[in-house]
Amino acid sequence: MILRILLTNDDGIHAPGLEVLEEIAAQLSSDVWVVAPDDEQSGASHSLTISSPLRMRRVSERRFAVRGTPTDCVLLAVQHLVDGKRPDLLLSGVNRGGNIADDITYSGTVAGAMEGTILSIPSIALSQTRSNGDGIATTRWETARAHGAEVVSFLLKQGWSRDVLINVNFPDVAAGNVGGVRLARQGKRDQSLTRIDKRIDPRGVPYYWIGFDDAPESPVPESDLAFIESGYITVTPLHLNLTHEETFAHLSKHLGELKS
Repeated sequence: MILRILLTNDDGIHAPGLEVLEEIAAQLSSDVWVVAPDDEQSGASHSLTISSPLRMRRVSERRFAVRGTPTDCVLLAVQHLVDGKRPDLLLSGVNRGGNIADDITYSGTVAGAMEGTILSIPSIALSQTRSNGDGIATTRWETARAHGAEVVSFLLKQGWSRDVLINVNFPDVAAGNVGGVRLARQGKRDQSLTRIDKRIDPRGVPYYWIGFDDAPESPVPESDLAFIESGYITVTPLHLNLTHEETFAHLSKHLGELKS
């Protein structure tokens, strides 16, 4: 049976990372569909467009651009655009920049895989980390291109729970210098590195950029941050159920104390 693969991203239909993802998918199947945002949706998280109509245009036979978020794209693809059987696999990315630690909560790339998981489709988010050398951001697409299909094939062979999505990040090293693949827990960024850059436009009105200082962090060992910095590909399973069981158990013991 030929695997039917649905591709999406948050960098947009013309993003170089989507081209890399198509190359990865082509190594796994000949039945590949692309439904991606018409323009960049980085930081869109799991947002859904409900206050305005979705506009769609067909780019080619199995390639569509949607004026909406990655979540919109996946929902529209599965319920309307992909003819015949549902996708067997959803791949989201390859994102320009890593989606690790707290980035996961903001990421439209991860959200695309999240929506696929909600729709009971095995889903994987893929991102290529990058650095700012001499103030210029460079992206080593060749690393994701060289290792992506092998990692996805391995994960498909092993399988995972239906309410879990897989988050994969490729390190900012040359393809031949990758240290291997590591299972990693979600890390925690140093939020003191987040900054608001205030500027003034030609009319004298202030505007703001959210940015991050490019400074070294001290990540927790065996976290995605730590393994990425050491040159490993990271694989992190993410659970859709956000219930914290320990706190749930603790509060359940004291719920009777409420007098309402």
